[in-house]
Amino acid sequence: MAEFKSDIEIARAAKKKPIQEIGSRIGIPNEHLLPFGHDKAKLSAEFIQSVQKNRDGKLILVTAINPTPAGEGKTTTTVGLGDGLNRIGQKAVICIREASLGPNFGMKGGAAGGGLAQVVPMDDMNLHFTGDFHAITSAHNLLSALIDNHIYWGNELGIDTRRVTWRRVMDMNDRALRQITCSLGGVANGYPREAGFDITVASEVMAILCLAKDLKDLEKRLGDIIVAYRRDKSPVFARDLKAPGAMTVLLKDALQPNLVQTLENNPAFVHGGPFANIAHGCNSVMATTTALKLADYVVTEAGFGADLGAEKFFDIKCRKAGLKPAAAVIVATVRALKMNGGVKKEDLGAENIEAVKKGCANLGRHIENVKQFGVPAVVAINHFHADTEAEIQAVKDYVAQMGEEAILCKHWAQGSAGIEDLARKVVQLAEGGSSQFAPLYADELGLFDKIDTIVKRIYRGDGAIADKSVRDQLHQWEKQGYGHLPVCMAKTQYSFSTDPNLRGAPTGHTVPVREVRLSAGAGFVVAICGEIMTMPGLPSKPSSEKILINENGEIDGLS
Repeated sequence: MAEFKSDIEIARAAKKKPIQEIGSRIGIPNEHLLPFGHDKAKLSAEFIQSVQKNRDGKLILVTAINPTPAGEGKTTTTVGLGDGLNRIGQKAVICIREASLGPNFGMKGGAAGGGLAQVVPMDDMNLHFTGDFHAITSAHNLLSALIDNHIYWGNELGIDTRRVTWRRVMDMNDRALRQITCSLGGVANGYPREAGFDITVASEVMAILCLAKDLKDLEKRLGDIIVAYRRDKSPVFARDLKAPGAMTVLLKDALQPNLVQTLENNPAFVHGGPFANIAHGCNSVMATTTALKLADYVVTEAGFGADLGAEKFFDIKCRKAGLKPAAAVIVATVRALKMNGGVKKEDLGAENIEAVKKGCANLGRHIENVKQFGVPAVVAINHFHADTEAEIQAVKDYVAQMGEEAILCKHWAQGSAGIEDLARKVVQLAEGGSSQFAPLYADELGLFDKIDTIVKRIYRGDGAIADKSVRDQLHQWEKQGYGHLPVCMAKTQYSFSTDPNLRGAPTGHTVPVREVRLSAGAGFVVAICGEIMTMPGLPSKPSSEKILINENGEIDGLS
């Protein structure tokens, strides 16, 4: 059935249960659910506080090989595994990110899973949902307005208008706004200066919301944002503009995790949404830590391949929140491995065992990288109907040679029934207690050395390179007391290198760091590498061309 229906048609036919019933399964009383309609709700801050003394469940990370146009199905596998764990009698909760409107109307699509492994309501989740992204956009741009307003009314703080670092954001892909000139039009409109827009998911406010522990922590972090520098290069903070109070008011409801359900009526928290290629790529700490207090297993994902998402999950989120993952699942598809082996997308339907074997080098590197963090891993082969037995066996054999196991998963077509084997293996790994998790580098390591460590140990490059101005900026931040922060690599998701066309497992490359940004509120330094953009553009034929309201008043075209 699933093979002949689109994701949105499957989601539309879902037999959803009232959200209060879903909440009750994990011990959330009705009065602590703030409903948005009948099928989604926010969790009250009072309830979150009340469960803090509960014991923690086991945290499972779902990551993947480098993404390709062939598709990998990381979110689909995350949802499927959560359903599978519940199917075999475990109390499991899923934690994933919210979807951004930009890629929804662009090329990537939504973030609710697919086939019979989806979170619903899919159309709401992929559009406005509960308004969290709009709140983040508003809070971010309030701070932008306050900066220019302060300069207009006399600039008491002595902001150097050439050194305003706080850009504006919107939740849409719009390349025309990457670099702008603002305040044109005469004296009444302020002082003209260069500025620009990032996409909302790249906002430091998004990162702060996803890393904050509570409202008080949120407000403090917002105050720590550096928005500009004076002529003597001393920083100007958001708190200097008296901005954190009003920003926190705008974010008060957005900070509360959202509860929804899978097609099989299992609980899922969907909260926050930083991209992993330009931000830290994980759902909120509040959602994850709360789920761990309510379930025996929490299945979460990190964006794109393990070189970006998993590295940032381990080195930023787990470090900052004190999380200790029990196991990791690395998702791969035969189709994507063939692309990594040099096969063109239009030729993926034909059996090509040699290309699979060649492409497995990409998978092998991700396995090695995850194991560097001391976390036991298993490979999930996300099944496509055109995969042949010989191709599947080639993947299994390769992974076995690395001392690990690859398990075929058919959750897209069969739901939880198709992923029971993976669920049992995850329980075996988690209960085995073999996880010896540790971040890749120590807090005390220099900022550039942290970047270089990631390049050498995760990307397997010869090292990072940067102009003297970039290195000087990092040294200055170290002198100002920010040297202990982790680094967040902004880099193409398609390759271990900064060349998106260099697939497989390249070595010998260097990673150019062209810009660094201090996210003092979020608590990390962003290293922008190669040609990566913090405001994406739309493709020549954006997905928006296919999205419409049909004759029945229903949304079509979302994926």
